[in-house]
Amino acid sequence: MYYVVLGTIVLVILLITQSIVIVPQSFAYIIERLGAYSKTFSVGIHFKLPFFDSVRKNQSTLGNKTAYLRGASIVKGISLKEAFVDSEPQPVITKDNVTLQADTVVYYQVVDPKLFTYGAENPIGAMQLLTVTTLRNVIGDLELDQTLTSRDTINSKLRSILDEATDAWGIKVNRVEVKGIEPPKSVRDAMEAQMKAEREKRAKILEAEGLKESSILKAEGEKQSAILLAEANKEAAIREAEGKAQAIISIQQATANGLAMVKDAIGEEGAIKLQGYDAFVKVADGKSTKIIIPSEIQNLSGLVSSLKEVVSG
Repeated sequence: MYYVVLGTIVLVILLITQSIVIVPQSFAYIIERLGAYSKTFSVGIHFKLPFFDSVRKNQSTLGNKTAYLRGASIVKGISLKEAFVDSEPQPVITKDNVTLQADTVVYYQVVDPKLFTYGAENPIGAMQLLTVTTLRNVIGDLELDQTLTSRDTINSKLRSILDEATDAWGIKVNRVEVKGIEPPKSVRDAMEAQMKAEREKRAKILEAEGLKESSILKAEGEKQSAILLAEANKEAAIREAEGKAQAIISIQQATANGLAMVKDAIGEEGAIKLQGYDAFVKVADGKSTKIIIPSEIQNLSGLVSSLKEVVSG
């Protein structure tokens, strides 16, 4: 009786352990009943029929490219985390027949565990091989210069093609990155020579631009200096002319004032005679050999006496 009870307890415990399935976070379990697909368990605790239902084991979605192609490790459940496949450098030929070495890394995620399990024998290995062939096709449509400068375009085309092709395998390709594109040594040497020539060309252009700018600034400085000098000379000439004009005006004013005083002293007629004598003095001061003395010269002493009285008064 004791052994019967013990056996019953062991059987119950075995049935319970066989019935309970605990799915960890970010995993999914495929449940098969007698070898056929039954259901998919997500995260949490679940129950299955003991001895009839079983958890299918799948190839791991984690690891590197070599592991996938050789057959990855067998694990229980399918990881729903984002994973990656890193490829080795592959020879690719551009449109202008240049052989390059290019490698990629594909970031993907399992979105349908059922399709991932039953859609392909080795979906990760198939995706990796598809990545290589697609990379060759995409770069084969581009020339060397386009290949080296259009990584974003290549990445976008690769992701679009791979994402569409892997839908049947329950895989979502999030992004594809071309890690490196290595041209042959002869092409690298030619590119370096071209870049050196471009740098020297830019240096010469910058030097010429500097000399041009310096010449322009120098000419502008000389122009401004000449303008300022001309302005200064003009101002000096104007001031000199204004000074002479003022002096002439002062002399004429003094002369006019003197004549006014003479008129007041000896009358208008006497003033006229005095101006005539002044003109006679100027004539006499010349080089003439003959001088005609007017008869009115005899009245000169009287006029002079009158002027002296005016001045002293």
